[in-house]
Amino acid sequence: MSGSDRAPGPDFSAAVLHDLGAGVITTDPDSRITSVNPWAEELLGRSAGDMIGQDAHDLLHRRADGSRVPREQCALTRPLRESGVTEQGSDEYLLRADGTPVPVIWASTPLRLKGGRAGSVAVFHDFSLHRSATEQAAAHTAALEELTARLHLVADISSVLMTGVSTSGSMRRLLRLLVPGMGAWAAVDVCAEHSTALERITVRSAHHRRTSRLKGTLPPPEERTRQALARALNSDRPTRLTAAELRENPDAPLAATHGTLFERLGGDFAVVVPLRTRQRPYGLLTVAREGAPHSDAEAAVLADIGRRVALVMDNARLYHEQRNVAETMQRQLLAPLPQVDHLRMAARYRPAQRAMEIGGDWYDAFLLGDGVMALVIGDVVGHDLKAAAHMAEVRNMLRALAWDHCEPPSLIMRRLDEAVTNTSDAPMATIVFARVEGPEGGPWRLHWVNAGHPPPLLITREGNTRFLQGGHGPLIGMSATLHLGLSWPDASEELPPESTLLLYTDGLVESRNRPIDLGMATLRHHAGVLARRPAGDTVDDFCEALLERIAPSGDDAALLALRLPAAGAGTADDPFPTPPPQSSHSPAAPDRAAPGSLQERPPVEDPSRGFREE
Repeated sequence: MSGSDRAPGPDFSAAVLHDLGAGVITTDPDSRITSVNPWAEELLGRSAGDMIGQDAHDLLHRRADGSRVPREQCALTRPLRESGVTEQGSDEYLLRADGTPVPVIWASTPLRLKGGRAGSVAVFHDFSLHRSATEQAAAHTAALEELTARLHLVADISSVLMTGVSTSGSMRRLLRLLVPGMGAWAAVDVCAEHSTALERITVRSAHHRRTSRLKGTLPPPEERTRQALARALNSDRPTRLTAAELRENPDAPLAATHGTLFERLGGDFAVVVPLRTRQRPYGLLTVAREGAPHSDAEAAVLADIGRRVALVMDNARLYHEQRNVAETMQRQLLAPLPQVDHLRMAARYRPAQRAMEIGGDWYDAFLLGDGVMALVIGDVVGHDLKAAAHMAEVRNMLRALAWDHCEPPSLIMRRLDEAVTNTSDAPMATIVFARVEGPEGGPWRLHWVNAGHPPPLLITREGNTRFLQGGHGPLIGMSATLHLGLSWPDASEELPPESTLLLYTDGLVESRNRPIDLGMATLRHHAGVLARRPAGDTVDDFCEALLERIAPSGDDAALLALRLPAAGAGTADDPFPTPPPQSSHSPAAPDRAAPGSLQERPPVEDPSRGFREE
């Protein structure tokens, strides 16, 4: 028999088991250890002598925490007890001699000799390195998922805070994102204006619907509470609270402001985040949860949210301050309406939908030195404070020229064009300048020029409408600048009794989604419909209804409406009662007096006699 035909001897089997690279333990049918290879001795920290003869399950099989596994649940000995087939897995632990459980990847199979069960063979390997790598990867994945979720939360919150809703509305939407994701309940307290008190503007709970009673101005703090609030408001880090501390010590810092929240809404722990910028504190954001406190990472996320909220509040404060400045400036620039004879006027101004809410549109109405009523509507190029300043320049120049020179409107426009070109850096402007001439009781006549502006609209008592297309000339600031020698033709039109004359800027008839031709047709239609309303409607009612129907948006919009009286109104034999006084509703500042507001004016028989021809 050749060497290759000889069967391996016992030494060969021993060598294989010795160098297998895995632990091997054999047991008899009663689960007692009969042999152990050197790898098993090394992995378990036990000698073969200490293990042979011992019950393998009782000696070695444990849970991850080191506690014993009931024999009936032992997967390693199941091939002996039940299945008779090979079992394997990676969720079992074997006990080392030093008392530490070792995770193993294993396989156990019945051992058969001469057709009968002779025990079992268990092969196992230390799974701790692979397991810890897997657990570390899982931990990294979980951390990335948690970080991604927080980034999404911060992004969603940033989106909510950037919307144009009010501060209280933004805070309500903010708490909907934080509860229940970051806590069981949350509240926002803001510093009250001109006071040291806090106002709780919104509260949200995952378990309680009725939280409105918790909102409102908080009671004035005592000295101890005031100091604690000041520290929380001006701190760079969140303040941590526990419900147990506030229950056991009612005098604890912030107990007066937050004890009621814990009492009504529950929760065990809370993080109080300051809402502050470098310039000033704006309030507190409180987020509470049950069971375990917020982790440092969660507190850091809430602190970042608090900084974002404070920046939004700071921007809102600056926006309102700028808006108030702009509104005050605009009202100082707009003119109050004079009251002359039985003429009735109304004016409206709708600012552009921008932060400064101010622009170059204006109207004006004033009594001239010769007793004639002057009407103006204009628009200087631009939509900001600079445009408003230029508008004031042009308006005041026109006022001065019209008062000082008793001339036809065309000559006033020529003088204005030269003055704007040579004494001002104002850009071009469109203007309608008109004189309303006639004695009290009528008849009335309109003399006007139009420097590139939308034409006036005349609406009769019966609802007939007509744009006054005459008097058109170049924009102010163009002819003299370019030395074009252009002029403005005078136009004249009789104003029927009880008719309405409407002057307006292009913001009323033009927008991004509506061309000016369609806007003018819409204006003409609605003005005609409104003119046919009952006689009790005033010119103020007319303006309000017209703005409501047209709803201008985007650009500034100004309008000035003049309502003519009935024929003979105001004369000695006038059978009609005195009309109501001029409306007090005006876009102008309320403490400003209307220029030339006279109940009686010099008689005007033929104003043209006073014109000085050039």
